[in-house]
Amino acid sequence: RKGGVTDSAVDAVLAGAQSAGAQTDKIYLIDKHIEFCDNCRACCQKPGSGRGKCGYQDDMESILDTVEQADAIVFAGPMNAGYVTAVTKKFIERLLVYYYWPWGKVRPPKLRSKKITKKAIIITSSTMPAILGRIMGRHMFRLLHAIVRIFGAKPIKTLYFGMVAPTRDWKLSEKQLGKCRDAGRKLAAC
Repeated sequence: RKGGVTDSAVDAVLAGAQSAGAQTDKIYLIDKHIEFCDNCRACCQKPGSGRGKCGYQDDMESILDTVEQADAIVFAGPMNAGYVTAVTKKFIERLLVYYYWPWGKVRPPKLRSKKITKKAIIITSSTMPAILGRIMGRHMFRLLHAIVRIFGAKPIKTLYFGMVAPTRDWKLSEKQLGKCRDAGRKLAAC
């Protein structure tokens, strides 16, 4: 939600990174045309270290180009019912292009590149109390770490804000925003 808790946390991280000299871009998945993966696996058939080619003509390729060219990543999304949102899930499924998984082989997909070349910050929030959110959302946290790993990034910070947004106009505290700005400065310094 634009202007919501997670979005304002991202803005604060980006502001911190900018204050340390970084140039930033922000992508809202909700504004992008992303088709649902139909699991044809055409993108997974050819070996190699570069990403496979998806047959869909949507915004996904330009999103992936932008993320690949970045020196660092801030990946954010709220927790809904203990997991990622539907638009995030749709994006995740399309990351299959980063795997080699040919038909006729009974084995799990293999990540095309395991090189870590950048750093990342992961941000999420929930209306659940922080301790409950960390327990209920542990699969989501693992998934978010796996996503940035697909892009060759290692998280240096995971920011989770619990007990937020009991009202539509809820705002993060200055202390929470300061924590975000500090994380952004740290990310820019890596």
